[in-house]
Amino acid sequence: MPLTLASLVQHSSLRLTVLAGESRLDTPVRWAHVSELADPVPYLEGGELLLITAMKLDVEDEDAMRRYVGRLDAAGVVGLGFAAGVSHEEAPRALVTAAREIDFPLLEVPRRTPFLAISKAVSAAVAAEQYQAVTEGFEAQRELTRAALSAEGPTALLARLAAHVDGWAALYDVSGALVAAAPAWASRRAARLTGEVERLRDRPAPASAVVSEPGGGDRVGDRVELQSIGSGRRPRAVLAVGTDAPPGTAERYAVNSAVALLTLTTERSRALQEAEQRLGAAVLRMLMAGEVDHARAVAGSLYGGLLDAPLRVVVAEGAFTGAGRRRAAGGPEGRGGEVDAGAPGEKESGGLPPAVETLAERMEAAAARAGESVLLVPHGARLTGLVADGGAAAAACAEFAAAAEAAGEGDAEHGVVVGVSAPAGLSAAAVAFKQAQQALSVARRRGRALVEHEDVASGSVLPLLADDAVRAFADGLLRALYEHDARGRGDLVASLHAWLSRHGQWDAAALDLGVHRHTLRYRMRRVEEILGRSLDDPDVRMELWLALKATAAVPPTREDRKSRGPSSR
Repeated sequence: MPLTLASLVQHSSLRLTVLAGESRLDTPVRWAHVSELADPVPYLEGGELLLITAMKLDVEDEDAMRRYVGRLDAAGVVGLGFAAGVSHEEAPRALVTAAREIDFPLLEVPRRTPFLAISKAVSAAVAAEQYQAVTEGFEAQRELTRAALSAEGPTALLARLAAHVDGWAALYDVSGALVAAAPAWASRRAARLTGEVERLRDRPAPASAVVSEPGGGDRVGDRVELQSIGSGRRPRAVLAVGTDAPPGTAERYAVNSAVALLTLTTERSRALQEAEQRLGAAVLRMLMAGEVDHARAVAGSLYGGLLDAPLRVVVAEGAFTGAGRRRAAGGPEGRGGEVDAGAPGEKESGGLPPAVETLAERMEAAAARAGESVLLVPHGARLTGLVADGGAAAAACAEFAAAAEAAGEGDAEHGVVVGVSAPAGLSAAAVAFKQAQQALSVARRRGRALVEHEDVASGSVLPLLADDAVRAFADGLLRALYEHDARGRGDLVASLHAWLSRHGQWDAAALDLGVHRHTLRYRMRRVEEILGRSLDDPDVRMELWLALKATAAVPPTREDRKSRGPSSR
């Protein structure tokens, strides 16, 4: 228990008498200080018991005493100890009146009690309180350590921490999702802090914040401390501790111990991370090479049932600048599709772009919460992963991409683009990887954050023509026909479109145009003359059709033709 004025008054050897402020004797005392200055406030911190003889005070002036006592009270001084029988035989009436008017604690110190005795009593009590706090802190550390090493791990640790701080505690993963809370009733309160957790998560570690959790009804709101967990540049989790008052020394020891223990339990060693990354890259290379049995043997039980269930290959890409972009140029597509897992330390030296790194963290966190395995391998600006079909990691990937696209960040320069393969068995992992690469290329061309291979296969090739190089080719191929029509010499572009759409059927195409078939035959001969190509060549017909689609040429309808009157050569 902290030392209070009441404790000093009850101290038998000090023989203190209360002259004013009886209702405020439960105020904690941080220190005892002697000062005869008329205004000692600039030299005080608050929480002191000020000891005086009043030899330099104008104790007969009631207004002066009111100002003096008022300044002490405003400065946080907890009480005033007046030495009787030194400068004055008893406490001056003006001083007593001023203290009583604002209920400020005023204690009379008898002549036989030296100020030093009071200072020693306060010092001894403060030291005892600090020793007790340290002892309780070490005991809390031992209990928290045992809890962290138990089968329940972080859940048991949170329960012990909540008991030590007489409040509640919660743990969030890197995505900001609530992992555990103690006691159980705290889950609802902790869930309301997701936004604050996300803001803290985006700050460089170590980071902390103090927020207020509003109360309800008769319940007073909580004071909540948020602490990032992790030793790297980015936090791996966030701890929240809710109490109704700022933690004391013992409680602070418990919170700091919990942060250290959670860091140890959530932060894997760098050597282990590098070993797992190399192992994952090796497994992925074997699968791409069709060595399924070898991949299973190397993976062992590390990836659980991931290699036994239908899976999808995910390829995500982000933006590099400078030297990083030059490293990325030698990625998987630059080497004929071979997976390059990159050096283990590349990620730390500017490997994955921030958005792709965040995507990887979200997928890993979602898989951990669902109790499923995921294999993620960074290489340059890309991330290649194996995820369970329909699993939590795949869902987290889709949600992240949807959020990026909604925010206008679904491209390689500002965020991520993701290609996802169709579901496949382990023996078809190499094919699935190529599918994911193809879907990634389509996503990049379409300005989409995520494209699944099924969407590409079930769609049309025509959207792929929306490329500047394709448009330039189409414009060059058809320019002479457009120029011919612009001079009013015929409708060769519309006629070519109608003829190709009818697979060279003269009567049907002429009917669509509202002209005689001989007129259409004449126009097609003019097309051949102008382009210098034969329409009998199927490759020529294909190129012309795609060029018309790429330039979005729209032929006139029969109604349009009729409104313009009869056609002639």
